[in-house]
Amino acid sequence: MRNLLIGLSLVLAPVLGLADETRLRSLDTSDAGRGWDAVGRLDIGGAGFCTGSLIAPDLVLTAAHCLYDKRKGAPIRIETIEFLAGWRNGRASAYRYVREAVVHPDYVYDAEVTAERVRNDVALLRLQRPIQNTTVVPFQTADRPRKGASVGVVSYAKDRSEAPALQEVCDVMGRQQGILVMSCDVDFGSSGAPVFTFEGDAPRIVSVVSAKAEVEGTRVALGTQLDQLLAFLRDEMAAGRVMTSQPPSTINRIAVGSKRNNTGAKFIRP
Repeated sequence: MRNLLIGLSLVLAPVLGLADETRLRSLDTSDAGRGWDAVGRLDIGGAGFCTGSLIAPDLVLTAAHCLYDKRKGAPIRIETIEFLAGWRNGRASAYRYVREAVVHPDYVYDAEVTAERVRNDVALLRLQRPIQNTTVVPFQTADRPRKGASVGVVSYAKDRSEAPALQEVCDVMGRQQGILVMSCDVDFGSSGAPVFTFEGDAPRIVSVVSAKAEVEGTRVALGTQLDQLLAFLRDEMAAGRVMTSQPPSTINRIAVGSKRNNTGAKFIRP
C-alpha cells in the first residue's frame, strides 16, 4: 500500500471549540450493539472485508474501492460480496449477498489514492433480498456536517473484525475539495464505515469513510461529502446503470487523465 501526497495542505487550520473525543467502545454484546445492527461487515469474495450500513431494507452504503481487487485493479464479482448485518462473535442478525452495485462514474480505481478518488469513493449495493428484521432498522441520511461539528463512527477493522466499535464523538476538522477531514479512529477494514451525526432524535449518516491519512503528523480519517453523491447513485441504480457479475460497458465510465495534486496529506486506504 503506497503513501501518496495530495493537495490538502490547508485542512488542519485551527478549529475552536472542538468536542472532547471519545475512545472506541466495542459493540460485542447484544446490549452494547442494540440499535446498531444495520451496520455490518461486508465480506469481499473471501479476500478481505469492509464496513457497510443499511439505508433501506435492500440497500447498503459503503466505499467504492471495496468493490475492486487491489492486486488486479479490476471489479470483484459482485455476487461474491456478502453483507453480515450486525456481525459479532461469529453471528449476524441477517445474511445477504449482493445482487448489483453502482459507483459514481467519475470514480477511478487505480494504485494511487488521490483527492479525486476519495471525493467519489462511495458505492450503493442492492441486496438479493430485503432484510425484514425488526432489529435491523435502516439508517436515514443527513446533509454534510459543518466544520467543527461532532460526529461518530461505527466500524469494523483489522483488530475488531468480529465485532464493530463505536467512537461516539470525533470532530470534523475541515472540508476541502469535497472531502471531510475528521479526527475519527479508523484502520484497515474501516473502509465504507458510516459517519453519523447525533443531532435530532436518531443517528443519521453524513459521510462514508474512504481512507486514513496523516496531515502534518496528525492521523485523520477522510470521508466523502455524501448528500449529493447519494442522490446521484440512487438515480443511477433506478436507471439500471449498475455493476453486476459481468458489468456492461456503459458502466465503466472512468475519467482518465484527471489532474493530480501533489502536496499535503499522506493517504493510506483503510
